[in-house]
Amino acid sequence: MTHPATDAPPPPQEAVGPLMRSLSVLRALSTGGGRQAVGDLVRATGLARSTVDRVLSTLARLGYVRVEGRDAVLAPGLLELGNAYLAASELPDRLGPAAERLADALDESVSLAVPDGDGVRFVHQATRRRAMSLAFRIGDLLPAERGAPGALFAADWDEDAWRRWRERRAADPTDAGFPAVPPRRDGNSGTGGPENFGADFAYRDGNGGTRSADPGEDFASRVEAARTAGWSLDDQLIEPGLVAIAVPVRDPHDRPVCAVSVVSHTSRLAAADLPTAVLPRLRETVAEMERTLADPAPPRPDSEPYATRHASWMRASKQELGPEFVESLARGLLTLTAFGTGRAALPLTAVAEATGLARATARRALITLEHLGYLASDGHLFRPTPKVLDLGFAALSGLTLPEIAQPHLATLVEQVHDSASMAVLSGTDIQYVARVPTVRIMSVNITVGTRFPAYPTSMGRVLLAGLPPAERTAHLSRTTLTPLTQHTVTSPERLTALLEQVGEDGYALVDEELEEGLRSIAVPVRDRDARVVAAVNISTHAGRRSPTEDRNAFLPPLRAAAARIEADLRTAGRFLRVPPA
Repeated sequence: MTHPATDAPPPPQEAVGPLMRSLSVLRALSTGGGRQAVGDLVRATGLARSTVDRVLSTLARLGYVRVEGRDAVLAPGLLELGNAYLAASELPDRLGPAAERLADALDESVSLAVPDGDGVRFVHQATRRRAMSLAFRIGDLLPAERGAPGALFAADWDEDAWRRWRERRAADPTDAGFPAVPPRRDGNSGTGGPENFGADFAYRDGNGGTRSADPGEDFASRVEAARTAGWSLDDQLIEPGLVAIAVPVRDPHDRPVCAVSVVSHTSRLAAADLPTAVLPRLRETVAEMERTLADPAPPRPDSEPYATRHASWMRASKQELGPEFVESLARGLLTLTAFGTGRAALPLTAVAEATGLARATARRALITLEHLGYLASDGHLFRPTPKVLDLGFAALSGLTLPEIAQPHLATLVEQVHDSASMAVLSGTDIQYVARVPTVRIMSVNITVGTRFPAYPTSMGRVLLAGLPPAERTAHLSRTTLTPLTQHTVTSPERLTALLEQVGEDGYALVDEELEEGLRSIAVPVRDRDARVVAAVNISTHAGRRSPTEDRNAFLPPLRAAAARIEADLRTAGRFLRVPPA
């Protein structure tokens, strides 16, 4: 967890020090929002600059971080760590569809949350798009007392858990260790105020009365009420106006594995109205989820674990980067990726086999990760914990497709010295959603947001070729094929044949059909389901080379850039919705 530890045990003798220090850098970058100046990471971790540089070099090699000037930036590849935990838990895969149906039925946001120490962490969100809507992300951590699920989980706490909760509140009186929630006011600090949901800010509750905004004051009584009722109410515990009701989901052994929350706003429903309006349908959904968990049929395993970077890859990285490659960090993170669907709990032998690590090396990595709280063990089997999501998942949860593509387009432009862009279909047009221009005296001047007809553009033809046949036919029937230059194809039969060829070739080259002197070549970008969701292109002046020379020069690096974008999109899209713009 991110709040200050009050009684952290010393590391075991077998713990790997460089791995522990390296993970502190990754945590600092994650809690800093995903982008931090390297100097700030040095100050936050207390490590030497040379150590931080080596860690960042290793993380960049793994595809988890990019270094842009003086800043370190989390990269989409880091999501594979959180994906491994989420897949191993099976909760988003098995219970997510029922949560989505509940959100549609109630027209309210629905969350799945799991206990994480004395906190609550979100593992699935089915949100409604409104001016005032849920802003939490998968991976966000809340104090148990500030939300409906926490009272449900705390009903099973023993005295040690309650002691740790009290110590945490004393050590972190403003909830500064939980950046996902507005801070509470420390009554002794003089900071904060109503806009910060301060502890001395009294507000009206669901019964028309007023109470203090410190959600911990009555937490024990709320826990007892939740234990008795079997559900828990959040009456503006996080911030004024936000209300929720939660019910636990239990496994076949009657253990609560997660909680389902329906979240609304007082402008739609008062807290006192939630039980009547929501609880019957919510309980039906929970019963459906519990039947799903009781199904003995195992889920279909992933095609392969994320742990495909074996010892040979790490040896090559070590040889290439030398002392700038922290091998123990790479091994530790590789160990986390051994888990996944159908691999929720693994013995040491299976982890070593999946990662290609020596048994002794894997054991030390597992012991270190268990000490840090990223793994739990019963003495034989290891399983990932929700704390794995602390490693950048929430910070990366808001990624859009253009943000994923931008660094890869920049690399492409450095290779070919011509402009590169990404576009999506918008009606009968394409719309530019990402672009990296090149620096030339004469260059193609197009900005993000620009729209062109799809039919005379390379990206448009790639996108049209990727549509199902019936949808493509309907699209073309709505399109007026106007000649924009003397080269523009305006014959429906000719255009249909060209689109069929683009589908077979996997690229489109358009020469001076949109504008005289403009030539471009484009390839598709496909999502996890192999659907064409975008196109990327290189645009250039037609007078520099022949079409064949441009195709030979541009197509290989263009396809390589699209493949890198697709790899990041597959990782990001495993449990997240990645919007196209």
